[in-house]
Amino acid sequence: MQVLQVQLEVGPDPAEVGRARKWARSRLAGSGIGDDEPLAETLVLLISELVTNAVVHTGCPAVLRMLFAAEGSGVRVEVADASDRPPRPRHAEGDDTNGRGLELVDGLADRWGWQPEAVGKSIWCEVDRVAPVSSLSPYRVRC
Repeated sequence: MQVLQVQLEVGPDPAEVGRARKWARSRLAGSGIGDDEPLAETLVLLISELVTNAVVHTGCPAVLRMLFAAEGSGVRVEVADASDRPPRPRHAEGDDTNGRGLELVDGLADRWGWQPEAVGKSIWCEVDRVAPVSSLSPYRVRC
């Protein structure tokens, strides 16, 4: 299976999250995933959460990677940083302003996880590219 991989270096600044989103939209469009497709919106939100976690919780630069399978079956997103601390899912309550990132990743991605790297770790998620059930409901139903 052939895979196209693109990557972006992200500085340890929360302002970089917006740049990562813009870059991701451009790369998604270049791979044939239109900006108006629900898949694009889901991937951009996942990227936003993973990059935010990397820059806010580690204070380290990160590398954002997107991998596209040649058959168009799905997209894998990876965010690698130099911190060896594993991700720690939290549960936000009520008016909490943070603590929902990995819950969103878990709810939106078909699969996600993390792995140690030579230096630091990589957090990844995968979203399968499937046609929406109907044009009236672009949201994927999970059982």
